[in-house]
Amino acid sequence: MRLAEVFYSIQGEGKLMGIPSAFVRVSGCNLRCVWCDTPYASWQPEGEDVSVGAILERVAKFPGRHVVVTGGEPMIMPEIGELCDALKAREYHVTIETAATVFAPVKLDLASLSPKLSNSTPTEREGGRFARAHEEKRLNVGVIQQFIDLSPDFQLKFVVCQPADLGEIRDLLGQLKGWSASDVQLMPEGTDSKTLDARSAWISEVCKQEGFRFCPRLHVLLYGNRRGT
Repeated sequence: MRLAEVFYSIQGEGKLMGIPSAFVRVSGCNLRCVWCDTPYASWQPEGEDVSVGAILERVAKFPGRHVVVTGGEPMIMPEIGELCDALKAREYHVTIETAATVFAPVKLDLASLSPKLSNSTPTEREGGRFARAHEEKRLNVGVIQQFIDLSPDFQLKFVVCQPADLGEIRDLLGQLKGWSASDVQLMPEGTDSKTLDARSAWISEVCKQEGFRFCPRLHVLLYGNRRGT
Protein backbone atom coordinates (compact mmCIF):
# COMPACT_ATOMS: atom_id res chain seq x y z
CA MET A 1 0.00 0.00 0.00
CA ARG A 2 1.37 3.41 -0.92
CA LEU A 3 1.77 5.13 2.41
CA ALA A 4 2.35 8.83 3.13
CA GLU A 5 2.61 8.58 6.93
CA VAL A 6 1.49 6.86 10.13
CA PHE A 7 1.18 9.05 13.21
CA TYR A 8 -0.59 9.35 16.55
CA SER A 9 -2.77 12.35 17.31
CA ILE A 10 -6.16 13.58 18.47
CA GLN A 11 -9.08 13.01 16.13
CA GLY A 12 -9.99 16.55 15.16
CA GLU A 13 -13.20 16.00 13.21
CA GLY A 14 -16.52 14.23 13.41
CA LYS A 15 -18.36 12.08 15.91
CA LEU A 16 -15.15 10.83 17.52
CA MET A 17 -13.53 14.24 17.85
CA GLY A 18 -11.10 14.36 20.76
CA ILE A 19 -10.24 10.66 20.84
CA PRO A 20 -6.53 9.76 20.64
CA SER A 21 -6.09 7.82 17.40
CA ALA A 22 -3.49 6.32 15.12
CA PHE A 23 -3.74 7.74 11.62
CA VAL A 24 -2.77 5.68 8.59
CA ARG A 25 -2.55 8.09 5.67
CA VAL A 26 -2.38 6.47 2.25
CA SER A 27 -0.91 8.37 -0.68
CA GLY A 28 -2.91 8.76 -3.87
CA CYS A 29 -6.31 10.21 -4.71
CA ASN A 30 -8.79 10.13 -7.57
CA LEU A 31 -9.81 13.77 -6.88
CA ARG A 32 -7.95 17.08 -6.81
CA CYS A 33 -9.69 19.39 -4.34
CA VAL A 34 -8.52 22.96 -4.74
CA TRP A 35 -8.31 23.46 -0.97
CA CYS A 36 -6.76 20.06 -0.15
CA ASP A 37 -4.67 20.36 3.02
CA THR A 38 -2.69 17.16 2.36
CA PRO A 39 -1.24 17.76 -1.13
CA TYR A 40 1.52 15.26 -0.38
CA ALA A 41 -1.16 12.56 -0.56
CA SER A 42 -3.06 13.90 -3.59
CA TRP A 43 -1.63 16.65 -5.80
CA GLN A 44 1.97 15.53 -5.36
CA PRO A 45 1.64 12.08 -3.79
CA GLU A 46 4.65 11.07 -1.72
CA GLY A 47 5.50 7.93 0.17
CA GLU A 48 6.62 4.38 -0.20
CA ASP A 49 5.02 0.99 -0.70
CA VAL A 50 4.54 -0.57 2.73
CA SER A 51 3.12 -4.01 3.49
CA VAL A 52 0.02 -4.40 5.62
CA GLY A 53 2.11 -6.23 8.20
CA ALA A 54 4.55 -3.34 8.46
CA ILE A 55 1.68 -0.88 8.84
CA LEU A 56 0.28 -2.96 11.70
CA GLU A 57 3.68 -2.92 13.41
CA ARG A 58 3.76 0.89 13.26
CA VAL A 59 0.21 1.20 14.58
CA ALA A 60 0.94 -1.22 17.45
CA LYS A 61 3.57 1.17 18.81
CA PHE A 62 0.83 3.61 19.83
CA PRO A 63 -1.31 3.14 22.98
CA GLY A 64 -4.73 3.95 21.50
CA ARG A 65 -7.30 1.50 20.18
CA HIS A 66 -8.76 3.78 17.50
CA VAL A 67 -7.31 3.76 13.99
CA VAL A 68 -8.25 6.23 11.26
CA VAL A 69 -7.48 5.18 7.69
CA THR A 70 -7.33 8.36 5.65
CA GLY A 71 -5.63 9.83 2.62
CA GLY A 72 -5.61 10.69 -0.14
CA GLU A 73 -8.38 8.26 -0.87
CA PRO A 74 -8.20 4.92 1.00
CA MET A 75 -10.92 3.26 -1.05
CA ILE A 76 -8.86 3.21 -4.25
CA MET A 77 -6.11 1.19 -2.58
CA PRO A 78 -6.21 -2.50 -3.62
CA GLU A 79 -5.07 -3.55 -0.13
CA ILE A 80 -7.76 -1.62 1.79
CA GLY A 81 -9.78 -4.77 2.52
CA GLU A 82 -6.73 -6.66 3.78
CA LEU A 83 -5.74 -3.74 6.02
CA CYS A 84 -9.20 -3.38 7.54
CA ASP A 85 -9.47 -7.14 8.10
CA ALA A 86 -6.15 -7.13 9.93
CA LEU A 87 -7.02 -4.11 12.08
CA LYS A 88 -10.39 -5.56 13.11
CA ALA A 89 -8.76 -8.94 13.86
CA ARG A 90 -6.63 -7.05 16.38
CA GLU A 91 -9.76 -5.45 17.84
CA TYR A 92 -9.10 -1.89 16.75
CA HIS A 93 -11.93 0.56 16.19
CA VAL A 94 -11.59 1.48 12.51
CA THR A 95 -12.69 4.72 10.88
CA ILE A 96 -12.29 5.18 7.14
CA GLU A 97 -12.23 8.75 5.88
CA THR A 98 -13.35 8.79 2.26
CA ALA A 99 -14.86 11.07 -0.35
CA ALA A 100 -17.30 8.20 -1.03
CA THR A 101 -16.73 8.03 -4.77
CA VAL A 102 -15.64 4.36 -4.71
CA PHE A 103 -17.22 1.54 -2.70
CA ALA A 104 -15.84 -1.79 -1.52
CA PRO A 105 -17.23 -3.99 1.27
CA VAL A 106 -14.62 -3.58 4.01
CA LYS A 107 -14.70 -4.09 7.76
CA LEU A 108 -15.04 -0.80 9.63
CA ASP A 109 -16.77 0.80 12.58
CA LEU A 110 -17.32 4.31 11.23
CA ALA A 111 -17.56 5.42 7.62
CA SER A 112 -16.59 9.09 7.59
CA LEU A 113 -18.04 10.25 4.28
CA SER A 114 -16.98 13.59 2.87
CA PRO A 115 -18.81 14.21 -0.42
CA LYS A 116 -17.16 17.03 -2.31
CA LEU A 117 -19.16 20.13 -3.19
CA SER A 118 -18.46 22.35 -6.19
CA ASN A 119 -16.28 24.53 -3.95
CA SER A 120 -13.67 21.79 -4.25
CA THR A 121 -13.29 21.92 -8.05
CA PRO A 122 -9.84 23.26 -9.08
CA THR A 123 -11.08 25.52 -11.85
CA GLU A 124 -8.07 27.83 -11.79
CA ARG A 125 -5.37 25.77 -10.09
CA GLU A 126 -2.68 24.52 -12.48
CA GLY A 127 -4.57 26.06 -15.38
CA GLY A 128 -7.68 24.05 -14.59
CA ARG A 129 -6.28 20.89 -16.14
CA PHE A 130 -7.76 18.69 -13.39
CA ALA A 131 -11.10 20.48 -13.16
CA ARG A 132 -13.12 18.40 -15.61
CA ALA A 133 -12.03 15.02 -14.25
CA HIS A 134 -12.60 16.20 -10.69
CA GLU A 135 -16.06 17.53 -11.48
CA GLU A 136 -17.05 14.26 -13.17
CA LYS A 137 -15.92 12.13 -10.20
CA ARG A 138 -16.54 14.22 -7.07
CA LEU A 139 -20.11 13.01 -6.38
CA ASN A 140 -21.46 9.46 -6.60
CA VAL A 141 -24.84 9.28 -4.90
CA GLY A 142 -25.08 5.51 -5.32
CA VAL A 143 -21.77 4.94 -3.57
CA ILE A 144 -22.69 7.29 -0.72
CA GLN A 145 -25.94 5.36 -0.26
CA GLN A 146 -24.07 2.04 -0.19
CA PHE A 147 -21.88 3.30 2.63
CA ILE A 148 -24.93 4.53 4.55
CA ASP A 149 -26.79 1.24 4.07
CA LEU A 150 -23.92 -1.13 4.79
CA SER A 151 -21.84 0.60 7.49
CA PRO A 152 -22.33 0.03 11.23
CA ASP A 153 -22.13 3.80 11.65
CA PHE A 154 -21.50 6.74 9.35
CA GLN A 155 -21.25 10.49 9.19
CA LEU A 156 -21.71 12.90 6.31
CA LYS A 157 -19.09 15.62 6.62
CA PHE A 158 -19.25 18.63 4.33
CA VAL A 159 -16.49 21.19 3.85
CA VAL A 160 -18.23 24.57 3.73
CA CYS A 161 -16.78 27.77 2.27
CA GLN A 162 -19.75 30.04 1.61
CA PRO A 163 -23.54 30.16 2.17
CA ALA A 164 -24.16 29.01 -1.41
CA ASP A 165 -22.78 25.60 -0.41
CA LEU A 166 -25.85 24.96 1.72
CA GLY A 167 -28.11 24.57 -1.31
CA GLU A 168 -25.85 21.86 -2.70
CA ILE A 169 -25.85 20.07 0.65
CA ARG A 170 -29.64 20.11 0.84
CA ASP A 171 -29.94 18.88 -2.75
CA LEU A 172 -27.64 15.94 -2.06
CA LEU A 173 -29.33 15.04 1.21
CA GLY A 174 -32.63 15.02 -0.65
CA GLN A 175 -31.30 12.21 -2.85
CA LEU A 176 -30.17 10.07 0.09
CA LYS A 177 -32.09 7.86 2.49
CA GLY A 178 -31.42 6.55 5.97
CA TRP A 179 -29.75 9.58 7.51
CA SER A 180 -30.74 11.92 10.32
CA ALA A 181 -29.69 15.50 10.99
CA SER A 182 -27.23 14.31 13.66
CA ASP A 183 -25.35 12.34 10.99
CA VAL A 184 -24.64 15.54 9.04
CA GLN A 185 -21.58 17.60 9.95
CA LEU A 186 -20.71 21.04 8.59
CA MET A 187 -17.02 21.88 8.77
CA PRO A 188 -15.52 25.27 7.88
CA GLU A 189 -12.84 25.15 5.22
CA GLY A 190 -9.57 26.69 6.30
CA THR A 191 -6.12 26.02 7.69
CA ASP A 192 -5.65 29.11 9.87
CA SER A 193 -7.52 30.30 12.95
CA LYS A 194 -8.68 33.59 11.42
CA THR A 195 -10.42 31.90 8.49
CA LEU A 196 -11.84 29.13 10.67
CA ASP A 197 -13.19 31.62 13.23
CA ALA A 198 -14.89 33.75 10.57
CA ARG A 199 -16.59 30.79 8.91
CA SER A 200 -17.40 29.05 12.18
CA ALA A 201 -19.52 31.99 13.34
CA TRP A 202 -22.16 31.67 10.63
CA ILE A 203 -21.85 27.91 9.99
CA SER A 204 -22.60 27.17 13.65
CA GLU A 205 -25.78 29.24 13.36
CA VAL A 206 -26.85 27.16 10.36
CA CYS A 207 -26.28 24.01 12.41
CA LYS A 208 -28.51 25.37 15.16
CA GLN A 209 -31.28 26.02 12.64
CA GLU A 210 -30.98 22.73 10.73
CA GLY A 211 -30.10 20.38 13.59
CA PHE A 212 -26.79 19.47 11.96
CA ARG A 213 -23.58 19.00 13.92
CA PHE A 214 -20.97 21.71 13.84
CA CYS A 215 -17.54 20.25 13.13
CA PRO A 216 -14.54 22.37 14.12
CA ARG A 217 -11.06 21.39 12.99
CA LEU A 218 -9.75 20.62 16.45
CA HIS A 219 -6.36 19.35 15.29
CA VAL A 220 -5.70 22.63 13.46
CA LEU A 221 -6.67 24.61 16.56
CA LEU A 222 -4.41 22.42 18.73
CA TYR A 223 -1.37 22.04 16.50
CA GLY A 224 -1.75 24.36 13.54
CA ASN A 225 -1.75 23.15 9.96
CA ARG A 226 1.17 20.77 10.41
CA ARG A 227 1.91 17.41 8.88
CA GLY A 228 1.71 14.49 11.29
CA THR A 229 -0.97 16.01 13.53
